[in-house]
Amino acid sequence: QVQVVESGGGLVQPGGSLRLSCAVSGSIFSIDLMGWYRQAPGKQRELVATITSGGSTNYTDSVKGRFSISRDNAKNTVYLQMNSLKPEDTAVYYCNARVKITRWDYWGPYWGQGTQVTVSS
Repeated sequence: QVQVVESGGGLVQPGGSLRLSCAVSGSIFSIDLMGWYRQAPGKQRELVATITSGGSTNYTDSVKGRFSISRDNAKNTVYLQMNSLKPEDTAVYYCNARVKITRWDYWGPYWGQGTQVTVSS
């Protein structure tokens, strides 16, 4: 069983900062790609940022220069530092991890329950 738990969401004023964390736990052999997605009301879930186990990162254009993704492989944890937040960043943020439970398994996507980020004055 794999658990994915996000934390760090909340209410922040425009221009402010938040740091999201996502811990993956359970019976895990290896974790490959980890990432953050978000879903605003009435919109489809979209990719925010991803990071490989080697540290290569990818960002959607709207957050480049403002958000930074990082991970601690020893803790199976991924972070999202969000700076210069805008009202349009308001959404539920979801963590995703590609996990193998044993070396013989296929990579499986696991999702957290999401954490709300609200940017408003």
